[in-house]
Amino acid sequence: MSTERLSIRIGANPPARFDKALARDVPEAAALSRTRLARLIGEGAVTRGGVPVTDPKAKVAEGDVIEIALQPAEEVDTIAEDIPLTVVYEDAALIVIDKPAGMVVHPAPGSPKGTLVNALLHHCGDSLSGIGGEKRPGIVHRIDKETSGLLVVAKSDKAHHALAAQFEKHSAERAYLAVCHGAPDPGDARLRGVRGASFEAGGVLKLTTGLGRHRTDRQRQAVTFEGGRHAITRARILESFGQGAAALIECRLETGRTHQIRVHMAHAGHALVGDPVYGGRRRAGAASLGEVAARAINGFPRQALHAAVLGFNHPDDGRALRFEAALPADMQALLDVLRG
Repeated sequence: MSTERLSIRIGANPPARFDKALARDVPEAAALSRTRLARLIGEGAVTRGGVPVTDPKAKVAEGDVIEIALQPAEEVDTIAEDIPLTVVYEDAALIVIDKPAGMVVHPAPGSPKGTLVNALLHHCGDSLSGIGGEKRPGIVHRIDKETSGLLVVAKSDKAHHALAAQFEKHSAERAYLAVCHGAPDPGDARLRGVRGASFEAGGVLKLTTGLGRHRTDRQRQAVTFEGGRHAITRARILESFGQGAAALIECRLETGRTHQIRVHMAHAGHALVGDPVYGGRRRAGAASLGEVAARAINGFPRQALHAAVLGFNHPDDGRALRFEAALPADMQALLDVLRG
């Protein structure tokens, strides 16, 4: 494939900086993010009058004609693997997957193979038009390895930018189902004393804190009230078991931070069942739940968390899309025992 050349004329009253003026006037259809434009400027792929402009702070004037040389999307080093996927929805712009627990989303030094990206490279093939100049799927958001459920992946730069903007503005709908220790009841005086916790209409628990890396364990996140990234989680009880010894809850994210639900629920004193990182050594007692149910809770092998609902507007035509994924077999079996 040959190099594509994009010509842009700078409009009236341009920003003082070259990179900002270019970002303002580049056609939306080109789907070039500011990050991609900055990279192209640095590579000398952006010219004015045939001369490369490599200084993002260079001056620019109305009427300047800028040309961008766009190379075909490069193949990535990540290996495409024929791994079965549960595809909930797919079109030319995006794909929605119901990810199983145990699958890592993106390759990393510790897990270069067997990830969702490896599987998508095989599944999507030539339908990937390129993200940031590379022929790869655009990961818009992630869910933890041992969390199951829905996530959307972009196939093109345009879709990736549009979807990422919705998640950044918190306009995408995300609801999770979880089983937690105890029941976050509005009548619990202890819970009302937890900093950052409040209750809204309908008995919805609202947790508002900062989240940042743990001071001593860099693999963990921790609640903070000085700095950190702003995080809000809302949780409501759907079903309670053993006189409040455990509960099925629905959690909705206003923000999407790493491990947010897991950290927030642990902070509230209602860690998720099976959470090896934030659950501590909490054990369910047979006195309130019965021996069989207590054994099922204490033996659950992962955090009992499932991304059950995902809603967003289609990046091409604005259609409202909403998807639901049924509980995976292990969580359903756990609930069956608790209801037994």
